[in-house]
Amino acid sequence: MRTLLNVIWLVFAGVWLALGYVVAGIICCILIITIPFGIASFRIAAYALWPFGRTVVRDPDAGVMSAIGNVIWLVFAGIWLAIGHVITAIPLFVSIIGIPLGIANLKMIPISLLPLGARIVDVDSQYHSAR
Repeated sequence: MRTLLNVIWLVFAGVWLALGYVVAGIICCILIITIPFGIASFRIAAYALWPFGRTVVRDPDAGVMSAIGNVIWLVFAGIWLAIGHVITAIPLFVSIIGIPLGIANLKMIPISLLPLGARIVDVDSQYHSAR
């Protein structure tokens, strides 16, 4: 079921969202000082292409620098990427098959706003490590 949802997601939302993250990542890498933001953006782009079966886990030991970086990211890129998720989610909610895709889109908003100090992991590996 995950594979089917990921393929449908890729066609209707994944490519466009991943493209937005890649553009943000390229801009961040060009500006040298913001390379950590670019790397985070590329990680989220991969997540935006194939989100079902993966989840975001916050690192409790991320530290103050991640918090400061997240504030900077929020102001310059996070808001725009979150708006992209909302705009993409609205038409997905129109059809019955699109409802899970719209929900997944909205679930990606927190990482689009605050990417530093977060890891994207497989759902199965997260549950295995919790045992």
